[in-house]
This record gives sequence, C-alpha cells and structure tokens, in this order.
Amino acid sequence: MTTLTFKNVYVKSENVIVGKLEKEGPLGSYFDDYSSDPYFNQSSFEQAEIEMNRLCVEKCLKKGKIDQVDLIYAGDLINQLCTHYLASELKAPFVGLYGACSNSALTIGHAAIAVEHLEKKHVLAFTSSHTQAAERQFRYPNEYGGQKKECSTSTVTASGAILLSNEFSDLKVSSFTIGSVVDWQFSDVNDMGKAMAPAAYQTIMTHFEDLNRTFDDYDLIVTGDLGKIGYAMLSEMIEKSRFQLENKLNDCGIMIYDLNHQNVYCGGSGCGCSMAVLVGKLLRDLRSKKMKRILLVATGSLHNVFLTQQKLSIPSVAHAICIERS
Repeated sequence: MTTLTFKNVYVKSENVIVGKLEKEGPLGSYFDDYSSDPYFNQSSFEQAEIEMNRLCVEKCLKKGKIDQVDLIYAGDLINQLCTHYLASELKAPFVGLYGACSNSALTIGHAAIAVEHLEKKHVLAFTSSHTQAAERQFRYPNEYGGQKKECSTSTVTASGAILLSNEFSDLKVSSFTIGSVVDWQFSDVNDMGKAMAPAAYQTIMTHFEDLNRTFDDYDLIVTGDLGKIGYAMLSEMIEKSRFQLENKLNDCGIMIYDLNHQNVYCGGSGCGCSMAVLVGKLLRDLRSKKMKRILLVATGSLHNVFLTQQKLSIPSVAHAICIERS
C-alpha cells in the first residue's frame, strides 16, 4: 500500500501568483496576484522566479497570520533548485524536492506527513515554474524563436504556496498516494503529456485500490499537466478499465489556458501549473461548497536533458493528494 492517510492535517492558508498569460486565461479571476513583467523587476528569469516565490510565500504566511514556520518543503524546475535562495531567508528547516511537474503534490504530501507524523504545527509547501527559465533549460530560449511541435506544451509562469497545520480549518489533506516511476520507453521530449499519461493512470488505479474508491467518491480528479494529447490518452486508458468518467476527470494544463485563443499548443505544463489551478480555483470551489472532495494527480516528466540527447527514454511519475472539506 503506497497511500498514506491523515486525520489531523488542515489547510491554514494558501496563495498563488501568476504571469500575464495565465492571468489572461479562463481562470485569471481566481488568482491572487499577477505580474505583467516576466522579470518581476529582476535582472534575469531565474531571479524573477525567486522573487515570484518570495511574493507568493510572504502573502501566504500573512494570510495565515504567522511569521515563522517549523519546516519547509519546496521545489522547482531550475537545475539544483532556485527555492534554496528563498528558504535561506525564511530561517526554517528546509527540504528541497525534485519531482519535476509533480512537485505540487509531492511537496504538499511531505508537508502533510510532517504535520501528522513529525508533529509539526506549521509546515509550508511551495513550488513554481517560469516559462522563460524552463524553456531555455529544457528546450531553447523563447528568444531563439525555434518552432515547437503541435504536441508541445507551454510552461506556466506561476508560484503557489500552501501552509498546512494541525489546527482545525475548513479544508483538510486526507491522503497522499506516492507514485512509482513508470518508463514505457517513450522518448519524444516534445510530447511530455503522452510520456506522463501511464504514470498518472498507475497512480489513480493505485489510489483507488488502496482506499477502495472509484470516481464516484470524488467530485473531481484532476491531473497535473498532461495537456490535450496526454489527457486523451489517459481518458482512453481509464475507459478501457471500465470506469465511467462522467465529467469527473480534467487536467490543469487544459484548464489554465484557453487552448482555442491562446498560443499554448496542447496546454500548460510546469510545477506552477497544477499548483496554480489547485490553489487558485479548486480550493475555492471546495470552500464555496461547489465540491466536497478532490484528487490532484500531479504528473512529472523526469527526463534529463543530457540523457534524452543520448536517446534514452523519459521516466515519469505521478503523486496524488486528496483534499476535502472538513
């Protein structure tokens, strides 16, 4: 059994900040803050991501009415992580995690473990991605003007933070399914959604088996950033397993952009994608009682840019977090 359940892990506060393109998308009104300046008034895109995290975390802690946390879990897409820099300012024990785009569920899951089993009172989880920083690391700088394939996705510029606590609130984290790495020998780095779909399927099925649940037990199951092609592949795999989706499956990479009017190819990707949708929209829907229980299945492509250049395949992973009304 790879699903951990929790009895006393609550969401104390949360915050999200996004870029201009994300603000102009269909979920724009749900986000707390945005910046039309991709540099966030800094001198590089990497420093912009650090500043974006700083603004996001500061407001999250302010909403939670605390100045100090007991522990931090965070991660991003930049080599060796840029979250270290902000963590050094927060003066709290820090664990840097790398699960690629699955970092949203990965950081929240570990934060929940710390609250429940390490008896920490306030644990912060945050993650981010920045389109210019990620694109020039994994593909080509946007300024290069290289033509993308239609199966590609666009990295979301966003930072999201969640403060978990053992203090009762209206929302609780009730379980965390730790995914296994799935490598089905797929090697097209332009089609991350298809690479990650089998990992998402395996984690969903594992979660169902561990907790004896089906789609009927959720208002919504949302994957991290499969995009249009990966989502279609996952839907087909689930339907072949004789589950009825009944509009209970969606994807953050599809939800965050208007695929018909924004030039994002198959949708959004990046650590900030699923975290922004979770913090910006889904938690609000839970609080407003539009939904009672959701499952976030954050997907991550674990490819190494040098190894894929050596024609190796793309291992992927998915981690799942269940959040529900208390």
